[in-house]
Amino acid sequence: METKLTLRLNKNIINKAKNYAHLHNISLSKMIESYLDSITKQEKTTTEISPLVKSLSGVISLEQDYDYKEDYSSFLKEKYK
Repeated sequence: METKLTLRLNKNIINKAKNYAHLHNISLSKMIESYLDSITKQEKTTTEISPLVKSLSGVISLEQDYDYKEDYSSFLKEKYK
């Protein structure tokens, strides 16, 4: 069931939104409806971790002060010499 809704918004924002909707071939009403639908979804999607990934967790132990960024930077410098 569709119903009418009146919103009071800044004129510049309305013009930008209309332009965006026009460029993306969608009505402003549909764009707002999609946005409101996306932010009000109650579903919490959780990703299950497979047994294989669980078994690999903690396999590698690194030093406390290990700097992965520095290590990766060194790797890239060597690779692109």
